[in-house]
Amino acid sequence: MGIDIKTTLQILALLFLQLAAGQDELIVSTDKGKVRGLRLPLPGGSEYVAAFLGIPYAKPPLDQLRFRQPEPAEAWNGIRDATRYSNSCFQDPDTLYSGFPGAEMWNPNTRISEDCLYLNVWTPSTDLQNRAKPLAPVMVWIYGGGFSTGTASLDVYDGRFLSHSQQVVVLSMNYRVGALGFLSLPESERFKGNAGLFDQRLALSWVSRNIAAFGGDPSSVTLFGESAGAGSVGHHLLSQGSHGLFTRAILQSGSPNAVWAAVEPAQAWNRSLTLARLLNCPLGPSADELEACLRAVEPEKIVSLQFEVIPDPEIISVPFPPTVDGEFLVDMPSVLIQSGHFLKTELFLGLNRDEGTYFLVYGAPGFGIHNQSLINRDQFLAGVSLGLPGFSDIAREAAVLQYTDWTDEQSKPKNREALGWLIGDRYFSCPLLDFARRYVENGGSAHLFLFNHRSSFNPWPGWMGVMHGDEIPFVFGIPLNQVFGFSKEEESLSRRIMEHWSNFARSGDPSVEGADWPPFTLEHQQYVTLNTGLSQTLRMLRAKQCKFWDSFLPKLQYVTGESHRMRTAVHSDLTNKENHHLLLLVSPALPGQWSLM
Repeated sequence: MGIDIKTTLQILALLFLQLAAGQDELIVSTDKGKVRGLRLPLPGGSEYVAAFLGIPYAKPPLDQLRFRQPEPAEAWNGIRDATRYSNSCFQDPDTLYSGFPGAEMWNPNTRISEDCLYLNVWTPSTDLQNRAKPLAPVMVWIYGGGFSTGTASLDVYDGRFLSHSQQVVVLSMNYRVGALGFLSLPESERFKGNAGLFDQRLALSWVSRNIAAFGGDPSSVTLFGESAGAGSVGHHLLSQGSHGLFTRAILQSGSPNAVWAAVEPAQAWNRSLTLARLLNCPLGPSADELEACLRAVEPEKIVSLQFEVIPDPEIISVPFPPTVDGEFLVDMPSVLIQSGHFLKTELFLGLNRDEGTYFLVYGAPGFGIHNQSLINRDQFLAGVSLGLPGFSDIAREAAVLQYTDWTDEQSKPKNREALGWLIGDRYFSCPLLDFARRYVENGGSAHLFLFNHRSSFNPWPGWMGVMHGDEIPFVFGIPLNQVFGFSKEEESLSRRIMEHWSNFARSGDPSVEGADWPPFTLEHQQYVTLNTGLSQTLRMLRAKQCKFWDSFLPKLQYVTGESHRMRTAVHSDLTNKENHHLLLLVSPALPGQWSLM
């Protein structure tokens, strides 16, 4: 494939910095002090955007501030340099596929440190002293990474192309991940959890106070994020304290009600105490002693042990997600969503065609990037168990029944495909679609997309299809840079996607000229496909499969006497009114057999 996207972008970044040197100084005053940015050229070198990189929005969360809610950054004297990215928050990089571009592009590209709470701004105007110009819509990006990894400085999150092409102000922030961002202790007023979400909220507060100085409109702020970033966007929709800080929301391949997006307090506390034991911290009656020990441990030890707190092996493991803390989240997301406890605004959300395949190569039996992953029946069944940890045998049998092509059950390609669909539906597609339905049912409005284009620049095996995260380069306009070798059709697709996203940020409607985008309604559940061909308007995305996860499986768990923990493992609760139309009979005649009538 030639030079990979990460290496190319790093070379271009150095070139752009050199080209920007010697330009007139670009200085903006914030409420904490002045910052010096730089002009970044677009391909061709004749047009520029202004960029301000590495602006502190919080005090470094060190020593006494570790694990705690962030505090606003202190003021500084003079002019602070904002021409390079900051540190990335502490995390373990992906080493399973070291050197492979498809994996390396998601690893931190700046120094890892606990001193990481900084944000970046790209603005289309390089004349920020011209107050006559109207303020531009603001789009705030929240990165994904399973609440365990991620950084705003990734090359694929470069905001210059989106900012220039659509005349919007783009902002991204770092937030704490893993145990350092989400550890919580029972009865603790200092370690209550969700510090990473409070980081995001503090950055949004910074936007409200300062973005006008960068040409952005503080009354038109759209959050957009992918995976755990989309889950974070959803949590802000559910959190009263965030509601005055943004206007609209875009969720890409993630939602707050997904099984990985939040855990009950008891589970969060148990994981935190397990980590404390692994770190040899005392679990005696003194909370002060425990907290002091946790603050003193080297961050490397914390992140190296944090995945050991999960009791059951699982294909998608998130050891320290958000939890109910009584402040940011006053209840579990599924409860808040059902009760209509969210900001009622415009929502734009969607999925990629093959959401599950990315995760299979990180632990499912028989899968890898150096083979075709043609799994046999036993490997498929083992993968189902990893995708449904802690579920009963009958629940797993039900999933096998739902996803098996019984006309050719030994087919290795079909087994591979079925496991990908199962993982994608359980962890991403069905929670997001359920969130969309409940959001609309409770007074919000929504538009839904399905991204189904396989990028020509995708280095992963072809069988993995249109993967989790594949839409991100198109959202940020990376194909506009011809050095990467994207096709003209892909460049056009990226321009169209950026227009959809920015139109939604402006008006709450992603329609573009000549192509109306119908809203998502409970009756029709319409969605629009995004690819290099003609977009289609279709209905009822994954309807049959999601009926299984939303209605059938919770009922099965209930009538077979599953524990409360396992009932709540499925993202939809039993009060879904559709369940009242479902009659389930489990036959006791033969072990392992059941019937749906």
